[in-house]
Formats: sequence, C-alpha cells, structure tokens
Amino acid sequence: MTNKAPLPPFTPETAAQKVRMAEDAWNTRDPDRVVLVYTEDTRWRNRAEFPTGREQVREFLQRKWAKELEYRLIKELWACAGDRIAVRFAYEWHDDAGQWFRSYGNENWRFDAQGYMTHRYASINDVPIEETERRFFWPLGRRPDDHPDLSELDL
Repeated sequence: MTNKAPLPPFTPETAAQKVRMAEDAWNTRDPDRVVLVYTEDTRWRNRAEFPTGREQVREFLQRKWAKELEYRLIKELWACAGDRIAVRFAYEWHDDAGQWFRSYGNENWRFDAQGYMTHRYASINDVPIEETERRFFWPLGRRPDDHPDLSELDL
C-alpha cells in the first residue's frame, strides 16, 4: 500500500492539512473516492451506525449522500497528538422535501503508520434551519480557499 501523506505523528500543521484533505474529499460526495483514505478494516461509529471496512463505509456514504442533498461541509482541526486527530465540523444540506439543516459534529480519528484512517468516531446533531439561515454558498464541490472557515463564521 502506498502512503497517504501527511503521516503520523502529526504536528498542528500536518494535522490541519489532513483535515482539509478530508473536507475536500467529502465535498466531492463520491463514496468511491472517499473510502480510499481508510484502511480495509476501518472501524466507524457515525450516530447509531457502526460500519466496519471499506465496503460498509461505501454503502453508508451512498445512503448518506442520497438523503443529504446539496451537501456542503467545513471541517476544522480541534487537536492532534501522535496518530490521532480531533475535528469539529458543520455541514448544510436539505432533504427531498426541501427542508434545510445544519449538522454540527465532532470526530475523533486514528491513523496507521501509512496515513490511512483506522478509526472514525463521529457525534452529530442536526438543526433544522430556514433557507435564509444558510451560510455555505459555494458551488458544490471543494470549498474555495477564500470562503470563511467555522471560526470565522462563528459556528
């Protein structure tokens, strides 16, 4: 297996780089691309789901993005130590009835020596919002570099 730089042990700079790379990948909403940063036997907790392995993660992401339409995500480094990174995030999306949500959460990540994520534990809360309350307006895909981050948006 090739390395997925940056590699642990993480510094604040390399952890922030890893976080932005994850944000960019998730904003593609492409499960086949996203799963490639996880180990074959990756273990997750996402809300009340516990996918294990790339295939279960792929299926989870397919269901997620079929439900969470016009998904736009911002991640921010919270802390790092050794092979672990803690992240806070927010994303906006709407359901098929047109109801908008802002989902807030925290993730704890653990990586192997090659830089692949072995564990992902996520806690997430969904808040219904009016369309006029939205804050994430870039075109679908990667968040532009000049778009405010979570701290700048006071989220």
